[in-house]
Amino acid sequence: MSAPPLSSSADAARRTGIACFLLALLANALFDAGAKHLLETYPAPFLNVMRYVTVTTLGLALLMRQRRLPAWSTLPHKPILLARGLALATVGTCFMTALIWMPLSEATAIYFTAPLIMVILSPWMLGERVHAAQWLSVAIGLCGMLLIVRPGNALPPLGTALMVISAVCYAVFQLLTRRLAGAIDPRVQYLCAALTCLAATLPPAILFPPPTWPDASDWLLIIGLSAINGGAQVLFLTAFRHVDAATLGPLNYLQLLMAVLLSATIFHRPPDILAMAGMVMIAAAGILLVKRPVRAARMARPPFKTSSPKDPT
Repeated sequence: MSAPPLSSSADAARRTGIACFLLALLANALFDAGAKHLLETYPAPFLNVMRYVTVTTLGLALLMRQRRLPAWSTLPHKPILLARGLALATVGTCFMTALIWMPLSEATAIYFTAPLIMVILSPWMLGERVHAAQWLSVAIGLCGMLLIVRPGNALPPLGTALMVISAVCYAVFQLLTRRLAGAIDPRVQYLCAALTCLAATLPPAILFPPPTWPDASDWLLIIGLSAINGGAQVLFLTAFRHVDAATLGPLNYLQLLMAVLLSATIFHRPPDILAMAGMVMIAAAGILLVKRPVRAARMARPPFKTSSPKDPT
C-alpha cells in the first residue's frame, strides 16, 4: 500500500532535480551573455569582484540559515580547500577576460572541454586508471576543439589561450571537489570557494577600477546578473541532491546550445559550420564519458575517508 506514494515521491524529487539543473544551466548562459554585454563598458576585474561579493553573500546566507558558521581552524583539508578556491578564481578571471574578445559560443565550447581534461588529469590527481573508451572520448573532444580554434577561424589568440586555461582550471576544480566528496559539507565548500575567489579578485578590481561608475540601471543589471550566477550554484546543489550525476551530466551540453543561440541572436556572432561541427564533437565526447562510464581502479592514494555520504558539490 505504501509503494505507490514512495514511487510518486521519488519521481517528483527527480523532476524537481532536473528542473533545478535546467534552470541553473539557463542562469549560467544568461550570466555569460550579460557579462559579455557589460564588458563593453566595464573592466573584467570589476565585474568579477561584484559577482563574488554577491556569491559570498549567498554562501553566508545558506550556512547561517542552517547552523552556525564553522570556524576555519576546525575544517579539514585546508590546503585543498584553498587550491580549489584559487582554481575557481582563475576560471572566473580567465573566462571573464576572454569574453572581451571571444564570441560567446566558441568560448563556451572550449570551456566545455573541461570534462575531457578531467580524464587526462585524473590518473595523477585521483589515482584513477583511464581506459581506452575514455581516451577515445578525449580524442574526439579535442579534435572538436581543434575545429573551433583552427587557423582561419579568426579567433583571438589571447582569448583562446585564456579559455583553454579556464577549462584546465575548471577540470582541476572539479577533481579537487571529488577529493573532498563526503569530507566537507558542500555548502561549506561553496562558501570557502566564494571567499577565496573574492580575496583573489579584489586586488585586480582595485588596480583597474571602471572609468565611469555604473548608473542605477547598470548597478541593477550587475547585481542581478551576479545573483543569477550565485543562484545557479545553489540550484546545482539542489539538483545533485535529487538526481544522480549520470542522469544530469548529458544535460550539461544544453548550455552550449543556449550559448550558440544567445551568441547568434544578441551578439550576431553565430559559429560557422566547422565550429558547429567541433561543438557537436565536444558534446558527443562529453556525453559518451557520462553515459558509458568505465569503472576506474584506484592505483595510488585513496580518497579521503568520509564520515557522511554527502554528494560532491
